[in-house]
Amino acid sequence: MKGDGDIQDAIVVGAGPAGLTAAIYLGRFRRRCIVLEDGGSRARWIPTSHNIPGFTAGVGGAEFLGNLRLQAAKYGAEIRHNHVSGLGLQEGIFSLQTDSGTLRSRYVLLATGVKDHLPSIGGASEAVMRGLLRVCPICDAFEAMDKRIAVISDGALGEREGKFLKDYSNQITLLRLGGGGPANGPEAPVRDGIERISIQLSDVRIQEDRVTVFHAQGERQFDVVYLALGCSAQNHLARSLDAGFDEQGALKVNAHQETSVPRLYAAGDVVRGLNQVVVAAAESAIAATDIHNKLRGK
Repeated sequence: MKGDGDIQDAIVVGAGPAGLTAAIYLGRFRRRCIVLEDGGSRARWIPTSHNIPGFTAGVGGAEFLGNLRLQAAKYGAEIRHNHVSGLGLQEGIFSLQTDSGTLRSRYVLLATGVKDHLPSIGGASEAVMRGLLRVCPICDAFEAMDKRIAVISDGALGEREGKFLKDYSNQITLLRLGGGGPANGPEAPVRDGIERISIQLSDVRIQEDRVTVFHAQGERQFDVVYLALGCSAQNHLARSLDAGFDEQGALKVNAHQETSVPRLYAAGDVVRGLNQVVVAAAESAIAATDIHNKLRGK
């Protein structure tokens, strides 16, 4: 293992699809690369994905990440389980403060992703892994075709997701948190083919193969419930160096995935765009190639 005093070619923060793809590319470019991760990739929640090219029978998140780790290690990437608490820059060299010491690197790629806002419901995390609760209709609405689908929301995002899901089922219910929206009568109001019910989180029960909602007008059961509660970009390291970000907190990057801080790159969900595995991988491939070319220029 290299000492902390060594200067790496590149350090990748995050070991999800974005970070591990970058490590594969950098390794094949014969660059010294360390990947730092804390085990928090949201891809691990994927029960089975059917929209990753090449996996015709689908692939689970844990299996997919495991394959990426093996491939990155094959090309020399060193993957360390380290939490990164700080990022500095002095005289053109980045310093990363971790729970096992300080690392230095010429280039840094942030693949830190986002943190989903899960509801305070018992068993919510496990229900995501089982596919009862879902966070991405682009990823898996096809597998919910013609099912009883609900969307839990506390704002406009739920309306947008409900309309998106209408292409997949004619049984869409928007569960509005906090009692907002039209008052319920004997039948919940329906508009644009979407039923709307005002609920509290305490009304929701996660069961073995369904989600049940108890409300003033009775009991409703759903096969799938989407969470339209938003997410927070994990951008604190870049912000400590005054990197630019948009109103949603996503880091701003150029065509090569470089942030407003020279030699600091970002890819995946922490960057604005589709929160998709294939998009994250593509962005990391672009970033890793640009890092390699700039290192060649030196």
